[in-house]
Amino acid sequence: MAIVITSILFLVIGLVLSGGGVWLVTLGGSVFYLFAGLMFVITAALLFMRKAMALWVYAVLVAMALIWAVWEAGFDWWQLGPRGGLIILLGLWLLTPWIRRPLGFSSPSGLPYPANPWPLAVPVIIAILVAGYSMTTDPHDLAGDLPNEVVAAAPPFGGNVPDGEWHQYGRTPFGQRYSPLDQINKDNVKDLKVAWEYQTGDVKRPDDVGETTYQVTPLKVGDTLYLCTPHNWAIALDAKTGKEKWKYDANSGMNPDRQHQTCRGVTYYAVPAVAAGQPCAARVYLPTSDARLIALDAADGKICESFADKGVLHLETGMKYNPAGYYYSTSPPVAVAGKLIIGGAVNDNYSTQEQSGVIRAFDINTGALLWNWDSGNPDQTAPLPEGQTYVTNSPNSWSVFSVDEGLGSVYIPLGNQVPDQLGMNRSANVEKFSSSVVALDINTGQLKWVQQFVHHDLWDMDVPAQPVLFDMTKPDGSVVPALVAPTKQGDIYVLDRRNGEAIIPFKEIPAPGGAIPEDHTAPTQPISDLSFSPDPLKEKDMWGITLIDQLACRIAFHRYKYEGRYTPPSVEGTIVYPGNFGTFNWGSVAVDPERQIMFGMPTYLAFTSRLVPAAELPPRGQDEKGSEQGLNRNDGAPYGVFMGPLLGPLQIPCQAPPWGYVAGVDLRTGKIAYMHKNGTVHDMTPLPLPFKVGVPGIGGPILTKGGLAFLGAAVDNYLRAYDATNGNQLWQARLPAGGQATPMTYTASDNKQYVVMVAGGHGSVGTKPGDYVIAYTLP
Repeated sequence: MAIVITSILFLVIGLVLSGGGVWLVTLGGSVFYLFAGLMFVITAALLFMRKAMALWVYAVLVAMALIWAVWEAGFDWWQLGPRGGLIILLGLWLLTPWIRRPLGFSSPSGLPYPANPWPLAVPVIIAILVAGYSMTTDPHDLAGDLPNEVVAAAPPFGGNVPDGEWHQYGRTPFGQRYSPLDQINKDNVKDLKVAWEYQTGDVKRPDDVGETTYQVTPLKVGDTLYLCTPHNWAIALDAKTGKEKWKYDANSGMNPDRQHQTCRGVTYYAVPAVAAGQPCAARVYLPTSDARLIALDAADGKICESFADKGVLHLETGMKYNPAGYYYSTSPPVAVAGKLIIGGAVNDNYSTQEQSGVIRAFDINTGALLWNWDSGNPDQTAPLPEGQTYVTNSPNSWSVFSVDEGLGSVYIPLGNQVPDQLGMNRSANVEKFSSSVVALDINTGQLKWVQQFVHHDLWDMDVPAQPVLFDMTKPDGSVVPALVAPTKQGDIYVLDRRNGEAIIPFKEIPAPGGAIPEDHTAPTQPISDLSFSPDPLKEKDMWGITLIDQLACRIAFHRYKYEGRYTPPSVEGTIVYPGNFGTFNWGSVAVDPERQIMFGMPTYLAFTSRLVPAAELPPRGQDEKGSEQGLNRNDGAPYGVFMGPLLGPLQIPCQAPPWGYVAGVDLRTGKIAYMHKNGTVHDMTPLPLPFKVGVPGIGGPILTKGGLAFLGAAVDNYLRAYDATNGNQLWQARLPAGGQATPMTYTASDNKQYVVMVAGGHGSVGTKPGDYVIAYTLP
């Protein structure tokens, strides 16, 4: 009976592989799957006929599969496993007595002699040994050390922030995410324990949009932590105990048309002219998902009614179109020189009649508009007169700004004009400013310089991250004020922040053509000499748990249009790699301005986009996500677009791991010192498997003078500490929910250093939601 069932199983597998193999060959792909399918079918027939030759045929398949797998993938276990796992498991089954006995013969005395196992056993054993060896190697690991010596003994950190505090999203206006604290260091980080845990009470709701996420980095000023929650509560906690001091609910309501429901942080400001202890002597400014900016008294959370309209600034003012839920601020404004400078997130790919991406500066005390810079109308920075509106759908900035008050500049990462994948009819200004970093004059809003990182962006390659500012000491001893801009496409641009010129060189390289007839592509695109951009995908990079779903991914790879980075969108469907989540995203990178090193988390996950003519769009409400996954309708445009990760039949990435790393860079030389796989599949599979394959993530790192980097972000629920010099993991703590926020560190009144992590999950990457704020310290 066993041999009959086995022959049927082999026949089914053979027919599937043969059929898919024929399809793959006609697409120009590998012939191995067709060969393997035929060998399964032949083996099935021989098993059914009780022929010992079945073992010989299958032995040939095992040997050829091993040779093919090593030829394609080398000794990479995570690539070899799917190619050979099913074949070897079934080979082991064929070697059992239940199969070999019916294939053998009987002696003259009637005793059964099972078929000789060795023709099959030898290649199976060799394959197992090769698999075992591959488990001891890591062809994707880059080992190395960053320099330990201090290059700049007293570098500017930006602003006047005490060492033990964290006043802005990136700690200071420079956005370095670097703390000069060293009480927690490489020697003792292994002893970190939970000091306190606080739950906000703001939990994910049944009617939340898909991308409801908890991305906040708390601020620490004096003895208090200030933070916000996804539904726009502002909360103050005691920094030493985690005890709640006050809570304010902005009542921003629910709207299914919002693309994001999140808050990355609040802004703190102490009013110089108001005596301490007086109402609103210090303020917390809370951005909301219904396009308001609310001023709160930092002491008790009450509204500061002297600001704007009884404490509330309405950010939708001046918009020609104002569809509810399409515009809001998810990132904290910067406070500088008596001003609040703020951008706004505009829903991607909802409509051609959305709000403007204007950047505005308001009086920090009164809320009066001081200047506006609209990338669609960049020369008119004086406040718009009554009745005039900002440019519809101009490129926006949804991320965090950096400021150099000494140079009088605010540095703004810009996104794209929606619809992201359609470039027809863009104005000259839009073409100039999309997907760039701009430097604006703090006092007037006038443009100082612009540096663009994608020309005629058709891929949603917003500059997503807060630029990091530091003063670079060159080998000749000269000091240059530098700006580090991480990008979705994986390039790290290091610029002179005075003029936007390159410190680390970048160049223009040819880019693929072939846009839809109504559109065009840029003939060249920039690429930095410091880049984490991955090699172009090949068929052999397609992956799966088994040979069968890997075959499906190979077929999909050939069906999509793909000519490498910047392959234009198409109605056939295009692979976008690096994908929409980017190699780097809003979590940015951390820079140690003393050692002049950088720590980051490059992520690799291919996406797809498929343009759909407007006349062929499904009825409204079907398969609509309005985000990075699903149908984006682009109302008013000639095409909608289906987007999403390139996934196989089992809903795992079609490209082979690793999907995520930690990496270290020497910024003075522009060289990558190390890259190590980061994160496990613990929370990606039904079983809590500890396999360290290198998983995707979204969130940011911090660095400390103690030689450490702290990072959550990965899609397994851990906070980890790394040796900043070599990237080796030194400590980890299990989180009760996804850690898709950037941690921070400070000292409290007990003179102990704390590390705080918010764990609340991320809707788009599917991590566990929660409402936790957790502080760690040494015993």
